[in-house]
Amino acid sequence: MQPTEPAQPQSQQMKSLSFSSQMSREDEEMARSALSAFRAKEDEIEKRKMEVRERVKAQLGRVEEETRRLANIREELENMADPMRKEVSLVRKKIDSVNKELKPLGATVQKKEREYKEALDTFNEKNREKVQLITKLMELVGESEKLRLKKLEELSKSIETE
Repeated sequence: MQPTEPAQPQSQQMKSLSFSSQMSREDEEMARSALSAFRAKEDEIEKRKMEVRERVKAQLGRVEEETRRLANIREELENMADPMRKEVSLVRKKIDSVNKELKPLGATVQKKEREYKEALDTFNEKNREKVQLITKLMELVGESEKLRLKKLEELSKSIETE
């Protein structure tokens, strides 16, 4: 019997070995399953990362293109404004130059206008005086003619009476 006793513990050992090997197979299966699930999740995460990277890359590409387009538009606007600024500046300088020339000319015009008014007043005064003198002359000539006619008539009467 003794030989059988050791067989029983051996069988129990086998059972426990087989149980432990079954457990480790189950654990291994679970570990493999967990590992494959983990890998699948990792792959999914990696796939999503790649998708997000691609979308970000595409968005950055659009942003860079838009930035280039805006830079071109800004450059065109600056080029458009630049010649106008130069011309405006030149015209303003010319205006300032002409304005500087106009100031003394304006003073000269005012002085000449005063002189003109004074000369015109003098002219008008002398013209009035002339008109008065002509009127007086006409009166004198008229009176003289009357007197001469009167004298002629008197002479003519005196000739006839004689």
